[in-house]
Amino acid sequence: MFTEHAISVAIVNSFSEKLIDGFDLDVAIVGAGPSGLVAAKYLADAGVKTALFERKLAPGGGTWGGGMLFNEAVVQQEALHILDAFNISYKEVKDGYYTLDTVEMASGLIFGAMKAGAKMFNSVSVEDIVFKENQVGGLVINWTPVERLGMHVDPLTVMAKAVIDGTGHPSEIMKLASSKAGIKLDTETGGVIGEKPMWAETGENQTVESTREYYPGLYACGMSASNVSGGYRMGPIFGGMLLSGEKIAEIIVNKLKK
Repeated sequence: MFTEHAISVAIVNSFSEKLIDGFDLDVAIVGAGPSGLVAAKYLADAGVKTALFERKLAPGGGTWGGGMLFNEAVVQQEALHILDAFNISYKEVKDGYYTLDTVEMASGLIFGAMKAGAKMFNSVSVEDIVFKENQVGGLVINWTPVERLGMHVDPLTVMAKAVIDGTGHPSEIMKLASSKAGIKLDTETGGVIGEKPMWAETGENQTVESTREYYPGLYACGMSASNVSGGYRMGPIFGGMLLSGEKIAEIIVNKLKK
């Protein structure tokens, strides 16, 4: 029979094992939005040791609210194979476009990534990167409540062969790398260019096209890739985000095999 003491000990022991194992990774993904979750599943499926670090309590990024709190979103036909891989349902509208329930999508992406073997650390903020010998090699993490309360608490460090910026519109890790390490990113300006206004079709294509390695050890996917490279905004259509996650996983798996 479980006692109150046994329950507490079980939680602390189990989480401690998971956290210690998460200090040494193949891939650390910052941000558990749709592209990061897709990347996590495909990386884990390939046997790559992967963990997601999500600042908020609930993973899923901007998926939950759909378009203006109508919890529906659009996905184009090219990305349906990813929804099928996560067992997420959808219905056809017309012209190769489909709608889906964003609550099902968010929960399905989270469940699929974790069942594949990726680890999730929510309520964890990334405050810095590890930068050694001109390569990004990990993250500096702390609890989100510590960050938000401005408490003077030293962080801990996660080492990784690859870091993915999946932080969405802010491209937070790219900005950290550029400002603190003086990294020249693989963009037209060498820095974060910033997001352009709405142009859904072009924005979708650019999100996938801009998904790549921007500096040794540092990658971007989803809206972060679009923002760092100066792409257009696309709104509540998610095919590009899903395809971006699939692409960045393929890039990293191929690189780690070399």
